[in-house]
Amino acid sequence: MDLLLKDKVILISGGAKGIGAAISKGLIEEGGIPVIIDPSPEGEKILMLANGKGLHIPIRLEQPEDAKKAVELTIEKFGSIHGIVNNAGANDGVGLENGSPEAFAKSVSKNLQHYYDLVHFSVPFLKKSKGSIVNISSKTAITGQGGTSGYVAAKGAQLALTREWAVELLPYQIRVNAVIPAEVMTPLYEKWLSSFPDPDKKLQEISNRIPLGKRMTTPEEIASTVLFLLSEKSAHTTGQHIYVDGGYTHLDRAL
Repeated sequence: MDLLLKDKVILISGGAKGIGAAISKGLIEEGGIPVIIDPSPEGEKILMLANGKGLHIPIRLEQPEDAKKAVELTIEKFGSIHGIVNNAGANDGVGLENGSPEAFAKSVSKNLQHYYDLVHFSVPFLKKSKGSIVNISSKTAITGQGGTSGYVAAKGAQLALTREWAVELLPYQIRVNAVIPAEVMTPLYEKWLSSFPDPDKKLQEISNRIPLGKRMTTPEEIASTVLFLLSEKSAHTTGQHIYVDGGYTHLDRAL
């Protein structure tokens, strides 16, 4: 299926690794133009796949000025923005007992503020293109996890903002949706697994709890749904929370 993403300029935060990298590569395959906002050097390697038809902005979105700069650089180079994928973030394990009010506030800001910032500065250009926004959240916002209050608070807020922005941006025909992964093998996930005495055993335990196929979701499977939501093929879909998780969140794991 041609998703009609050819020459569409899409901002992707955290677009150089894991889920973000899969989205960037998938967009390139569709003929789109990724703007990879990520300090990792892997962003340059991904652009080689597009023969340079894209942009790597090697910054971390820590302050509103960073998001503003990313938008300005994009407009300077391409003149338009057709979509945003808010993806960057990390489960930093700031909980009730193992954290502090200061650490909680920092965790929420680190995982949430740049979602708002990037959209805020892009809205004037999304109005012109009638673009699409996709927020990457997490099943932890629905199920809880324990020991990670900051990250979960941010992920829950992302889901709330998805519907808030879908309402606010209706007059401009800008669509806003969220994708909710559960267990996806990314570099950060591999790092977490390596903290266990027997990583392979832990991986098998987790995989056995995923109803569909007893396997983890691939980054490419997340990317396929994101690209569909960015495209005109989903032109009447907005305000939705879409789970790409092999049934992990809602199906009986005894299956």
